Amino acid sequence: MGEPQRSENAEAAKSEAAKSEAAKPHAAEARASAEVKASDGAEAPDRAPAATAKGTKPPLHVGMVGYAFMGAAHSQGWRTVGRVFDLPLRPVLAAICGRDETAVRAAADRHGWATAETDWRALIARDDIDLVDICTPGDSHAEIALAALAAGKHVLCEKPLANTVAEAEAMASAAEVASGRGQLAMVGFNYRRVPATALARRMVAEGRLGALRHVRVTYLQDWLVDPDFPLTWRLRREQAGSGALGDLGAHIVDLAQHLAGEPLAGVSALTETFVRHRPLPGGPTSGLSAVTADNAGQVTVDDAALFTARFPSGALASFEATRYATGRKNALRIELNGERGSLAFDLERLNELSYHDRTEPGSYAGFRRILVTEPDHPYLDAWWPPGHGLGYEHTFVHQARDLVRAIAEGTRPVPSFADGLQVQRVLAAVEESAGKNSVYTPIAN
Repeated sequence: MGEPQRSENAEAAKSEAAKSEAAKPHAAEARASAEVKASDGAEAPDRAPAATAKGTKPPLHVGMVGYAFMGAAHSQGWRTVGRVFDLPLRPVLAAICGRDETAVRAAADRHGWATAETDWRALIARDDIDLVDICTPGDSHAEIALAALAAGKHVLCEKPLANTVAEAEAMASAAEVASGRGQLAMVGFNYRRVPATALARRMVAEGRLGALRHVRVTYLQDWLVDPDFPLTWRLRREQAGSGALGDLGAHIVDLAQHLAGEPLAGVSALTETFVRHRPLPGGPTSGLSAVTADNAGQVTVDDAALFTARFPSGALASFEATRYATGRKNALRIELNGERGSLAFDLERLNELSYHDRTEPGSYAGFRRILVTEPDHPYLDAWWPPGHGLGYEHTFVHQARDLVRAIAEGTRPVPSFADGLQVQRVLAAVEESAGKNSVYTPIAN
């Protein structure tokens, strides 16, 4: 998550003694009341929700593992979605999990979760949990997701899907098997859910750009510029999998492929670690800050990744992901150039999309600003009047909306674990190419 997915590493710990005494229906009730039909994973239309005997919508009880940065963002999504969108199921914030009992209880109170757990296995074992939301560092994604699917739960997992291709393959395979039992799994690439990027995808699919020629993407942050910033988990391969490549690069790879409508075919890459030793943390970390200590440890991930790529259609792409772009806080930009026109998006102006229509007369053609706040733009029929913009946190509300509807409809959610696996293979190809002096490396599919 280019927005860093800061959260607790959900290792097994002692289970919380106090649990909710209120008996809650299992997800089967929700699924039994929902119409199941085939779908290609496209956005589902609104429809009347199924009702229980009391005339209320069936509940979907959510359990979340992890509670820091991404935990807060996902909590916002689950807490808000049913108040904004007319959903066929009613999300219930049933339980949140983390190793630190005091901290996780505070998070539960702050974000509106009914109960707290200190052992993710105990959370998965609860009968009142229908969906497990994984907001932990990458080294625990596979173990938690596989256990949750085996226990009959739906799963939402933060990106990148895993730390290795092998883990991602196991997760995608388990998700495919679970789908036959009616369990759904989705990976959290939230930037697909910005209304402007969703509109861009629609315009590309409509053929407004014609055949694509170029896609260029950058994701720039600067929170590691200070060489005395401590060695947090994001700088350790055993926990994070990779550095800027996985943290930021996963987002822009997914977004580029999503908007282009095709996967990448191969890459040629460079990576670099600028500061190889950092102070060990002397206390707890929070967001992108931490307390330093005197001892130092080795940085085992990349600080920046730069790569070019090809699409099967012949379009060329370039990518840059770094946490050393001094002055840039969360600067994600993407531009697509086609034979008929171009589109450009800047996350720092996330309610806008730039569009050039080459078919217009040259005397007055040029890039124009589309203010993406109209009710017929993606997701915006449920929000504010035109001109009243949305923000970063709304992408997680939209993510929750799409997953709830997919569960109720029995349709394949997007991006799926298979989509997450494909991104993982791109990241692996980038690392392989960089390790071989930038040799062009095909992407396994």
